[in-house]
Amino acid sequence: MYPVVASDLDGTLLAGDHTLKPYTKETLQLLTARDIHFVFATGRHHIDVSQIRDNLGISAFMITSNGARVHNPAGELIFAHDLDGDIAGELFGLVHDDAKILTNVYRRDDWYMNRDRLDQQDFFRESDFNYQLFEPGMLPTDGICKVYYTSDDHDRLTELEAALNARWGDRVNVSFSLPVCLEVMAGGVSKGHALNQVAKTIGYSLADCVSFGDGMNDKEMLAMAGKGFIMGNSHQRLKELLPELEVIGTNEEEAVSHLLRKMYLG
Repeated sequence: MYPVVASDLDGTLLAGDHTLKPYTKETLQLLTARDIHFVFATGRHHIDVSQIRDNLGISAFMITSNGARVHNPAGELIFAHDLDGDIAGELFGLVHDDAKILTNVYRRDDWYMNRDRLDQQDFFRESDFNYQLFEPGMLPTDGICKVYYTSDDHDRLTELEAALNARWGDRVNVSFSLPVCLEVMAGGVSKGHALNQVAKTIGYSLADCVSFGDGMNDKEMLAMAGKGFIMGNSHQRLKELLPELEVIGTNEEEAVSHLLRKMYLG
């Protein structure tokens, strides 16, 4: 049995409407009551995730912004790795005038967007987290967890991914969390490296961890954990990159919760 369980949220634990279903909520409460160490591992902001955790009433570590931030169950920041200021400044304005792409920035405790999008709040059904508008030249470049771009045009984001990697190479980690969401963190930042930090903090290793995910931003965590499970609804690209890992059911089927009950609560 693995004493540490790490799971992504969107497309993994959360249903398609970005909510936690009652069965999943109960599963996490039962799991943590058994002294299993649970870790939220997500691209979401730590303010957002802390509300989800508190609403569940469970003790859990939080890996947020795809590994750029790690908080312990007491809510204390134990790891942070920001984008370099020169890169962040360029990312703010890179596609600012592209009507097909929204630019989002996580800076310290805040979320910024370069223009309004009313349906953006559909992602926040389990928390209350709101954005502020920004102009590229007006936003400080320190304390930037990540910059991410959202668009319904996946091909446009794929072009942007290639351009970012060509421009900065290993100074950035660029990955898709969803087909409509391209995320940029500092080089070396990943959920896998953050999970290693969490495991060491509580006296374990990555071999003691089981992980669940569906996005390209989960790749390192799934590959580095002792056991990784890929969601049935995950990116095909992820399945092809990690063919040795087991593919389970979908987030709508609450596949993670069913498997956790079988593994730990059966």
